[in-house]
Amino acid sequence: MDFDFTWLLFGLPIAFALGWLASRFDLHQLRVENRRAPKAYFRGLNYLLNEQQDQAIDAFIEAVQKDPDTSELHFALGNLFRRRGEYERAVRVHEHLLSRADLGHADRERAQYALALDFLKAGLLDHAEEALRKLDDTHHQEQAWLARLNLYERARDWTQAAEMAGRLQAAGQTDFSGRLTHYLCEQAEDAMRKQGDLAGARALLGQAIDASPDAARPRIQLAGLFAKQGNLDLALQQLMALPAHAPRMIPLIASELVRLAKATNQLAPARTLLQNAYQQTPSIDIADALVQADLSEGVPALQARRGYVDHMAHEPSLIAAARWLNSEPFADDDTRKALQGSLEHAVRPLARYRCAACGFEAQGYFWQCPGCQAWESFPPRRIEEL
Repeated sequence: MDFDFTWLLFGLPIAFALGWLASRFDLHQLRVENRRAPKAYFRGLNYLLNEQQDQAIDAFIEAVQKDPDTSELHFALGNLFRRRGEYERAVRVHEHLLSRADLGHADRERAQYALALDFLKAGLLDHAEEALRKLDDTHHQEQAWLARLNLYERARDWTQAAEMAGRLQAAGQTDFSGRLTHYLCEQAEDAMRKQGDLAGARALLGQAIDASPDAARPRIQLAGLFAKQGNLDLALQQLMALPAHAPRMIPLIASELVRLAKATNQLAPARTLLQNAYQQTPSIDIADALVQADLSEGVPALQARRGYVDHMAHEPSLIAAARWLNSEPFADDDTRKALQGSLEHAVRPLARYRCAACGFEAQGYFWQCPGCQAWESFPPRRIEEL
């Protein structure tokens, strides 16, 4: 049977035409999809710039549906969910990224770190720690270590925090000796309060002093430990040594210094120390301690309490006025009580300590701010004196 070339002549143009139409259709579809996806993406960016997070999320979801293989859109969507507090949805996005076999090594590390942040923000500390541990020996290692350090601080796991601070110090990060000192002091406090282990607490405080010789806290706590054991002379020695290491902290220990000096018959050197500190930086706490020292040495009350008046001459102080008025004789006792009550009401907020980092105020002094968790952010002076 002979082949009829007539059909070939007719078939070639038809096949060419069909191929051309198919290619044009595919190009058209590709152009439409490429136009749609960027529109949704840029629309999402526009919403973000206008702080319209709900609309931005909808736009990014649309963009992800158009192009599910784009990891950057997933990262943007997960971060948006986290910022809005929708931690469960953020976790799902980042876990979906980690489940993809085609995800690059750098993006996989990035998704792991983002997942750890999701858990941290959600307060799932165990999950966060596990996710952060997987970032060892990656480009996010030091960021993960810092996050773990903050996590251990929040959990008050001072042993783990000390270990992590040591790692960061060895890795060449900023100096963590100050934090390490506080962690050792916290461990010593726990040993004394929870376990009654005074010997262990003393060893920990010795390590803290070795780690940061000029830190005030371990010396103050060591003085308290010696006083608790009845070694008042050793306790006084620790406080008397404080001006050589941390003179600005004298107001915090002024009253305790006088109490120990009185108990050990060493008021004269303690008084000299306080006078020198007051000349450097007048403080109501040091002025009050000097008044108490004068009273302990038998100075007449009227003369001793002149210390409050002298302080007010240096620095106007409602606190000093209230303390002077507290024992000042009045012909009319009701008048004295009324004045004293008014002054004490006015003085109460001025006698607090204020965090220099976040403004948190407290009646007592904190080594770590309960508000922002910063260490030694409270100046050792009361609000009235700032």
